Amino acid sequence: MEDAASPAGPKVALSNLPDRNQFFIGRKEVLAKIQEALATQRRVALSGLGGVGKTQTAVEYAHRHLSEYKYAFFITADSGETLTSGYVAIAGILKLLGSDSRDQIHPVEAVMSWFTLHLSFVRHPQSNTIEALKDWLTSHDGWLLILDNVDNLDMVPEFVPMGSKGHLLLTTQATAIGPIAQPVDIKKMGRDEGAFFLLRRANYIVDDKSLEAADHDVQVQAKEIAAQLDGLPLALDQAGAYLDKTRCGLYGYLRRYQNHAPELVQQSLAATTWALSFEKIEQANRAAAELLKFCAFLHPDGIPEELFSIGASELGSKLERVGSDAFEFDKTVSELLAYSLIRRDPKSGTLEIHRLVQEVLKQGMEEGKQRLWAERAVRVVNQVFPSLEFSTWALCERLLAQAHACAELIKQWDFEFPEAALLLNKAGYYVNERGRYSEVEPLYQRALGIREKALGEHPDVATSLNNLAELYHRQGEYGKVEPLFERALAIWEKASGPIAPDLARSLQGLAVLNRRQGRNRDAEPLLKRALEICEGSLGPKHADVGWKLEYLAELCRDQDRYDPAESLFERALMIREKALGLMHPEVARSLQGLAELYRRQSQHGDAEPLFKRALTIREQALGPEHPEGGQEPQRLGAPLSTHSQNLAN
Repeated sequence: MEDAASPAGPKVALSNLPDRNQFFIGRKEVLAKIQEALATQRRVALSGLGGVGKTQTAVEYAHRHLSEYKYAFFITADSGETLTSGYVAIAGILKLLGSDSRDQIHPVEAVMSWFTLHLSFVRHPQSNTIEALKDWLTSHDGWLLILDNVDNLDMVPEFVPMGSKGHLLLTTQATAIGPIAQPVDIKKMGRDEGAFFLLRRANYIVDDKSLEAADHDVQVQAKEIAAQLDGLPLALDQAGAYLDKTRCGLYGYLRRYQNHAPELVQQSLAATTWALSFEKIEQANRAAAELLKFCAFLHPDGIPEELFSIGASELGSKLERVGSDAFEFDKTVSELLAYSLIRRDPKSGTLEIHRLVQEVLKQGMEEGKQRLWAERAVRVVNQVFPSLEFSTWALCERLLAQAHACAELIKQWDFEFPEAALLLNKAGYYVNERGRYSEVEPLYQRALGIREKALGEHPDVATSLNNLAELYHRQGEYGKVEPLFERALAIWEKASGPIAPDLARSLQGLAVLNRRQGRNRDAEPLLKRALEICEGSLGPKHADVGWKLEYLAELCRDQDRYDPAESLFERALMIREKALGLMHPEVARSLQGLAELYRRQSQHGDAEPLFKRALTIREQALGPEHPEGGQEPQRLGAPLSTHSQNLAN
């Protein structure tokens, strides 16, 4: 961590730099990159979102290296008019109309010179003032010129000749810099850096150079505020000013932010900057504006681009066309990249949007529009989130953060349409399979509540009941399990008849529960009936048949009926290997079951290679941190087969 910098060297002869920010900290790597790039390329562009600290970083660099330059100038360059006015002012300071540019100039004379030249320019648009300064930049060295907030990069070559001998440092929201300058990207602050900046700005830390100078509780609360403001320096600066002015305390600010975040964010100067950018985008490209609004309702990090392509039909007419055409998508995204309102990672195929940008966007919408985009987000993520099988785990994980974000939208807006429940159930089923049980129950409970209210005693309700029962069983909450299975069983028998495949799942669940509670006599007929239903409806070689065979084998093994157990295990293994592949986690389960049978019979030579193969499969498929990675899983449900995709739905 770095404090507000070391004292600068002596002032140069001519400079109009803004005052130095006494609260500036950090950015050590960025400042080093600027120095290195200017030494080799002479032209550097600091790019990033409005409010991320581009201007302050450029000014800080100039002050730190002021002694290395003969001249240092700062121009606001957000339009041709302001850039021209800045050039006229600098030309006046340099006395380019006949005076010796190396002489000092009295402040009053500088003002008069600026006024004269500016008036000349207004009267004579073809004034040679700009050309005179361009010639000066070409013929002189030892200068640093900062062009701040350049919206239109095409203007730069018109004002700064490519053969210039000095250093050009510009700031811009654009990300496509091209050959104009060497880009240096400025990102948000990390949590520790942001907390330190906040505490310095709020005068909690004055002379100390480390976050650790503050009390532990103060550090924790400052880090939480930094996280809430997502590391945006301008927002942190304003939060620090609020704390310094009101003396409400860090905890008090956190409470106010939780209750009044929209108002606090809207007061931000960054919000004003973004609002202007939104307005320009809305006028230039409506599809880009809608893409930005859609992103406002997603998890801000790692937004998969397939949401726009696969989910195009749920995005409305403008975005549907964009999402269906990669070329149009690129054009649309480029409009947003020009203002740094999103980031794009071509390697991962994802987008990223700042959390506070999301907040400002949402607050700029009326309630009906917010609800529309929230519903679209849920429908799109549901459409892209796959039915669960082992081969789709990577895509499920890629979409999981978006599914959790949609779960919050479903709760916030009290959505009750079927796709909302389906998404919750699919996401819950996936994290359940990955052993992340703490994430599962709220997803399952919400899905069940929606389905019960919308559908009544429907098979989809039975699916949710079954999923919840299996979760409770894994967690050892057996008292909650049996009534859920029995209710699901009743729904499926009434809706689908006595031979439905879904019915077999509840029968199996009840059977396994009875077995774990030592009621083997009650378990066996339930398992045999479940096996009969699966063989009749799905065929004798279906992966779900292997699941039922395996549970029967385990039951026989526990009753010391080793011969029928071995036959059942071997048949289950053969079915699963053929249906699911040799490296599927359910194959590992069959291997482990058979190995345990051999171990109980002291056939250790037969058991050991099966245990080792099962462990290898589990670690590769589930990962070493999975709660079932190296032991027999406490599972009730169907395997991840074609049929079980429906069970996750």
